[in-house]
Formats: sequence, C-alpha cells, structure tokens
Amino acid sequence: MEAIPARARAYVACVALCALALLLPPLLENPTPWRAVVLLAVLYAAGEQVAARWRFGGTFYPVLLAGALLLSPSAAALVAVPGALLSPAGQRPLWTRRIWRAAQLVVAVWAAARVHGELGGRDVVVSGDFPYALIPAGAAVLAFCLVLTVLDGGIRAFAERVPLRRAWRGLFLRSLAPLAVHGLAGLMMAVLWRSPYGPVAALLVLLPMCVSWWVFAQYHRERAAHQATIRALVQAVDIKDGYTRGHSERVGLASMMIARELGMDDDRVEVVRFAGILHDVGKLGVPTRLLRKDGPLTPEERRVIELHPEYGHEMVRGISFLGEARAAVLHHHERLDGSGYPYGLMGSQIPEPARVVAVADAFDAMTSTRSYSRARPVSVALLELERCAGSHFDPRMVTALARAVDHHGWHPAVTADDARTPVSRPPVSSAPGAHR
Repeated sequence: MEAIPARARAYVACVALCALALLLPPLLENPTPWRAVVLLAVLYAAGEQVAARWRFGGTFYPVLLAGALLLSPSAAALVAVPGALLSPAGQRPLWTRRIWRAAQLVVAVWAAARVHGELGGRDVVVSGDFPYALIPAGAAVLAFCLVLTVLDGGIRAFAERVPLRRAWRGLFLRSLAPLAVHGLAGLMMAVLWRSPYGPVAALLVLLPMCVSWWVFAQYHRERAAHQATIRALVQAVDIKDGYTRGHSERVGLASMMIARELGMDDDRVEVVRFAGILHDVGKLGVPTRLLRKDGPLTPEERRVIELHPEYGHEMVRGISFLGEARAAVLHHHERLDGSGYPYGLMGSQIPEPARVVAVADAFDAMTSTRSYSRARPVSVALLELERCAGSHFDPRMVTALARAVDHHGWHPAVTADDARTPVSRPPVSSAPGAHR
C-alpha cells in the first residue's frame, strides 16, 4: 500500500469538505432537474469506464462541461460524483484517491457552472445564439481549467513534495488546449439538448469525440510499446556489461534531477530522462571482450569503444518520440573544450540534453563502486565535476546537479558483480568519471 503523507490527507479532507459545502445545501434548497442529472451522470460514469478500458489516461470532460452549461452549479457538480467514485483509481489507497478526484471535479464543475450562469450563459444556450454563446462558455472552461490547475498543484506540493515554486508550473497552459476542445463539445451538447431534438441529438456529439479518443489511445499503446523496447535495450546493455549494471537507470534519474533544477517543462524532462537511460545503448555494438577486458585498452580498442555513441544513435533514431534524446545519445561524450568524441563539438554546439547527460554520466560513474575503481563520496565527486566545469562539462549543469543533490540527496549503488573484488583494472581515461 502506497502511503499518502498526513498533510496530503488533510488537504484532500479540506477539498472534500469544501465540495460538500458547495453541493448539499443548494440541492436541498432548490428544485433539481433529476432526470437530466441522472442521465448526464450515467453518461459520465460510462465514459470514465471506457476511458479506463482504452487506457486513455484522461476523463470524459465534455459531459461534465455540458452539465455546467445546462444546470445550476450544485446540480452540475453532482454529475461528476458517481463516475469519479466508481472509476479505477490505479494505485492504493483507492478510496482516498477516488474521494479526491470526486471532490476536485465537484469544485471545478461548480465554479464553471457559476461563472457561466453569472454571464447569462444558460439563456444564450436555450436561444442558441451564436457566436455569443461562446463567450460565457469560454469563461466557464477557463474557470474549470483554473480550478483544476490550482487543486492539482496543491496535491503535487503536499503528496509528492514538489517545491511550491514548481508545483503549478506549466499545468494551466498544458491543460487549456484539450479542455477548450472538450468545452466546445460540451457547448454543442448543451445547445442540442435544449433544441427541439432533445438529449438524443446531444449524444451524437460524443461519437466523433469517442473516435478521436480511440485513435489517441492507439497512440498511447504504441508509445508504451516503444518504452518496453527501451527497457529491453537497457536490460540487454546491463547483461552485456556487468560492470555497470544499473548505471543507465541512475544516469536517467540524475539527468531528470538536473533537468528539473534547470526549470525544463515536464515533457522535456521526460525526454532528458530517456536520453540518460539510453546513453550507453550503443555498447550493444561493441565486442563484449572489450567491455569486460581486465587492464588498460590499446589505442585501437579505445577507438572501437568510442564508436558506441554512433552505434546508439543508429539504434534509436527511428523512435520518433525520443526527440532530443537521440542527439544526446550521440553527443554525450563531447566536451566543452572540443576534446570529446565522436565529432569534437565545442560549447553550445553540443545539444543541451547531451550536456546534461554528460554530467549525470560522470557523476554516477564516480559515485559507483566497480571492479576497477572504488566509489568516491558524493561531495568529492561534485568537487571533481566543479573542477572540470568549463573544460569538460557545462557549468550550468554541474551547478544544477549540486543543487538537486543538496535538495534530494543521492544514494549511489554498487554496480560491479562483486563489490569485494580487489581493484585490478585501471580506469580507461584520466577524465573524471570515465568509464566504458
């Protein structure tokens, strides 16, 4: 069972109490169109089940927004409750997560319906007065998006311990475009609902939305297949080069820490993480005898080893969603002073993700025990990176790693097959953190 911090549980409880305060008293005091509420609630619950089955990862917002445009705030908010409470929660504790989701949607839908009503939107929906109906509907979507953003940022700060200055970064803009499309579909549903054709015509709006979601679900399945391929490649590298088992995953973690400290958006952080994970995949093209050789490498053997970034780039260049990660795989052994390989790039010629991975790679190499070297303390490794900043490594990346380690710590792992093996194999280079 995954524990939820006490302050996160308190936050969820506060939002749930707020939702109850918005929901129950108005329902008891005002007449409620229960037929419309029940029908929309059933549609929303069914849509949530379909989204979960397709592993879409989203929610059936058009129905919620249609309810916000058709009903009073409390009645519209009630539409979200059954679907949110019955939807798959994914991780435990299930009911805490379901209650959170229900409370979050109740507050967001209530706010959207209230804004829409204050702007006279329900009268415009009944009359079907376009394009004026777009103004209150657009304001309702903005309110819905803003409330979800505020609440999502809060739970990130309390449950995931994300720093407050980053908890809300990018959430609003990332959510606005999809919610605008859902809002337009919700407006079409509301107008048709109030038309002579009634609710049956309104349901037709959902058909093209379902088709688009199905297509998007296929994309997610393809992406999941790519990620499974990545995991298999990394596992193959770990098996082939037992001296650095687990290194790729840790470089991915350190790269992600640096990217977050630099303020990259979440999508780019993910790309940089993939770059760290895949940076050594080209070792699959290097003879195993060289990777496991005891003793120093000859110049010819070193040149063979130094081909692994190009091998890796060839392996991953067809995986389109990796984006900048492909360039990082190719250039993570370049140095700022131009003495790196494979192309001797200098300074800003080296792609930014490659500069991130270079620092993460050297840091993990220095802080991990291998059969040819003992792990250095984290503080010593950071000092070594700082010493080489400006020549080998980008100073911005080194500073970002130092800040990230200071905030979150670092727990190096033994990667050699046997940590007790005496040191019998010298490093292949004098560069800090050099490894094969």
